[in-house]
Amino acid sequence: MQTQIQQAVSQISHVILGKEQEIKLALTCLVAGGHLLIEDLPGMGKTTLSNALATVFGLGFSRIQFTSDLLPADMLGVNIFDSQRQAFSFHPGPLFQQVVLADEINRASPKTQSALLEAMEEHQVSLDGETHELPSPFFVIGTQNPQHQAGTYPLPESQLDRFLMRIQLGYPNWQAEKDMLKQPRQKDVRPLSPVISPAALLELQQHLDEVHASDSIIDYILRLVTFSRESEHFPNALSPRASKALLQSARSWAMIDDRDYLIPEDVQAVLPAVAEHRLRSTLTDHPTQTSLSQLLLEQVDPLAA
Repeated sequence: MQTQIQQAVSQISHVILGKEQEIKLALTCLVAGGHLLIEDLPGMGKTTLSNALATVFGLGFSRIQFTSDLLPADMLGVNIFDSQRQAFSFHPGPLFQQVVLADEINRASPKTQSALLEAMEEHQVSLDGETHELPSPFFVIGTQNPQHQAGTYPLPESQLDRFLMRIQLGYPNWQAEKDMLKQPRQKDVRPLSPVISPAALLELQQHLDEVHASDSIIDYILRLVTFSRESEHFPNALSPRASKALLQSARSWAMIDDRDYLIPEDVQAVLPAVAEHRLRSTLTDHPTQTSLSQLLLEQVDPLAA
């Protein structure tokens, strides 16, 4: 399985150049069974990365373009009356796929954004008194533009907390962008092929709890979240859900590194992606602002008793 994971990273790296760390974090989120938020400027490869993740895992993929006039029914589906059967039948919307790209999620109204909450948390949707199960695995990738851009609505903290991790792709380095410009045509995900089956992915997710977390690692996580609650440096403290997310993501990172036990470096590797969007009251990050997750890592000693 380790070879297949490396193949997945390698394949995606052919369409998202110079971003191996971000690709590995995205894979970590998928294996951990969470949902991923990608925040960046337009044209950075958010959609390409999302499509590539679905392709290398052989998962069904749908894209929902969020706009100000998008309605919940446009995502969830509708009940339509069947005159022959004299009954209503449910017609599922694009949300009923294994990987759902909620593109520019912060351009939709709060009402439409909130329609995703049940799906992301319970892996089901309720419509007209009936509950409909979503496919398994179910992975939502939300992309959003920075809030200073026109036509955006800030995601409420309750929805931000549903995203296990948030990453930013950022500009490529000089060599990566040069390689991109030298390509004869813009690459897309068509050359990619599945390297890990959906069944294998589900098996990875089911064995995630078998990655051993010692008491010292759990104490380290608790010291991190406790410091965020007691210090005045953080607009929002980390909740118990964030504690679980940090442990879950660290286990997934270790599994991708082919280890069945956690070390402090696993927690440190995933903390910015897991904690940064929870620690801030809004996602108005600016390159000159101090990373709150980095401040947290600097203040908490992993070796403390």
